[in-house]
Amino acid sequence: MAGVPFLIKVSGLIFDILSLIGALGLFIYGMKVMSESIQKFAGARLRKTMRAMTANRSLGVFTGFTLTGILQSSSATTVMIISFVNAGLISLEQSVGVIMGANLGTTVTAWLVALLGMGKFSISALSLPILAIAFPMIFLSKERLRLYGEAIFGFAILFIGLSFMRDALPSWQDNQIILDFLQQFDYRHSNYLHNLGISFLFVLFGMVATFLLQSSSAAMALTIVFTADGLISFPLAAAIILGENIGTTFTANIAAVVGNVYAKRSARTHLLFNVVGVLWALLLFPFFLDFIAFLSKLLFNGNPFEDTASIPLALSLFHTLFNLFNLILFFNLVGLLVKLATWMVPSRGSEDELFGLDYIGSSLMATPELSIMEARKELVKFADLIRKAYKYIPLLITEMDERKLKSYVNKLQKYEDISDRMEVEISNYLSKLSQSELSLEGTSKVRGMLHVANYLERIGDIYLEVSRNLTHRKEQKAYFTPDMRNQVMQLSELVSRCLDLMVKNVDLSSGVQDLEETKRVEREVTELFTKLKSDYIHKVEKGKYRIQSGMYYADLLAEMERIADHATNVSTTFLKSQLSD
Repeated sequence: MAGVPFLIKVSGLIFDILSLIGALGLFIYGMKVMSESIQKFAGARLRKTMRAMTANRSLGVFTGFTLTGILQSSSATTVMIISFVNAGLISLEQSVGVIMGANLGTTVTAWLVALLGMGKFSISALSLPILAIAFPMIFLSKERLRLYGEAIFGFAILFIGLSFMRDALPSWQDNQIILDFLQQFDYRHSNYLHNLGISFLFVLFGMVATFLLQSSSAAMALTIVFTADGLISFPLAAAIILGENIGTTFTANIAAVVGNVYAKRSARTHLLFNVVGVLWALLLFPFFLDFIAFLSKLLFNGNPFEDTASIPLALSLFHTLFNLFNLILFFNLVGLLVKLATWMVPSRGSEDELFGLDYIGSSLMATPELSIMEARKELVKFADLIRKAYKYIPLLITEMDERKLKSYVNKLQKYEDISDRMEVEISNYLSKLSQSELSLEGTSKVRGMLHVANYLERIGDIYLEVSRNLTHRKEQKAYFTPDMRNQVMQLSELVSRCLDLMVKNVDLSSGVQDLEETKRVEREVTELFTKLKSDYIHKVEKGKYRIQSGMYYADLLAEMERIADHATNVSTTFLKSQLSD
């Protein structure tokens, strides 16, 4: 029977852990709903704002701070920044300033939790009335009002989860197993190395907790809740917070795995910035904590070493000043961070860049707007690849050397294989995106891009057909007359012009869209094709062309006219679907 009390204690501990996990899940869900709703109704303006406000480093820091403070997620901000670097919208150097600001912006969460969730006035008491206001709004037909309702709903759920976390603490305080475990880590020791070792251990704990939760804000809230009644001491909680600063960089580095070399470097600068910051903070840890305690007593009339009630506010102050000092330290050392990141992630070969998907991966970005932007950049690359491949078509017509001719055919085969792969991967990505919550405008954009990817792949197929037909022509010794070659090259120049315009029209960032010029060139292609076809029939009837050569010639003209047709369809479909951008 002696084991019964122990079993009761263990079962009580399990219940407490499950209660805490449930409350934490509610907190994270509320934060996720609030953050995603804000991103959705602000998403259309995020790209323009980001590009405008990263012109210099100071503006970049302000942008990162503001965006993270609003979204309540530094991970969302940094993933967004990496996607912008990946898409070439901002430079690597510009991204570092925004990341620095995001680190400072994430400290807003700690202040919200400490002031509104853990202070004398707790907004948790108003959470149910707030839910009553937000709940009807999420069923409204007007999208913007519905998103506002979702954001308010998430805000209320966040603080309900925080309240449940606080309610789970008293029984933890009574659990001797937990208390005995934590007493092993007594920071109040005169030995500097002993204290440094304990701090490092809890830094690692903070890193792991943030990685598992995939949210530094949730880890921060949990840490503050644990300190509310003295379960975790002020120094240990401060060390955990340092670990959370490193743990939050893992999300960005994971997101960058599928990105290009610049996205990976941007993620590495975030990691370097936080790791080096934590290292200097650990070396100065005792002095830094004493400084925070002095300020806490001055500002909040409480010493966190002696008064457990003042720990939440002292931790918020610690988190803010750590990130502020780290920002000041590295503000003029961005070039060094970029050089180190470049050394860590060397450039890839040009062939790798040409034949790989650079802008999209297996997962979607933070918001549909960003995902659409990523897919759009990939379509620009796809269109440019199709245009580059066309240069081998005229060479197949004029080249007489069998060895060179074979190499051109092989290259076209390679391009066609790549176009097939790109069309499948882009279409899969867009199909997945179409299943997410999209506005009517977003749905139209995705549908248009799916058609564009299909048209581009068809052009690649036509290239392969042309190469096979011309190869057969050589084998059959069905040679073109100089007159035939000149007329084909005349048509080829117009087709090449159509492809150039197609790339310009798909690349919205170039600002050189011209649908009227595209249609005019296509009309010229159609008129010339009709003229050449009529002329060909007339000459065949008069016996001026060999039947076999004439067949290959007529097929080639038709295939080139189809290429121009599809290129024009790409321009027309893309611009019509993206007009609201």
